Amino acid sequence: MSEVYKIGISNKNNQKIKEVNSIDVLANQGILGDRHFQEFNDPFNQLSLIESENIDYYNSKYGLDIPYIDFRRNIITKGIQLNNLIGKKLQIGKVKLEGIDLCRPCKHLSEVLNQDNIIKEFLRRGGLRCQILSSSTIEVGDKIEILD
Repeated sequence: MSEVYKIGISNKNNQKIKEVNSIDVLANQGILGDRHFQEFNDPFNQLSLIESENIDYYNSKYGLDIPYIDFRRNIITKGIQLNNLIGKKLQIGKVKLEGIDLCRPCKHLSEVLNQDNIIKEFLRRGGLRCQILSSSTIEVGDKIEILD
């Protein structure tokens, strides 16, 4: 079963991501307390997901132990492939989302992790950007369901 494995937010850009057990999200705005939260928010900036399995693969391939949260996505998932969810609706706990675009790794992530190969390795493994369609709370352990 697909689920939320870890959650992270940061209230300012370029700060370390803080691991939390739950987040409150507002439809079309983002995560309360997160750096990307805005009243009229671009769907690309509202919520990001990444597969724990992709981080495990990277760490195993390069003999590293980079924490999941350090990959700078809001939700680390377990048991779901995200790449095929663009244009699809999904539900995490009580929150409805729509997959908008793949998250591509950036130079900032490469610098923060001190890994030159991160952009190449995560080009198709960097996660999914989502638009928040309904307001509620997301918690670690919440089930993830594809709606359509």
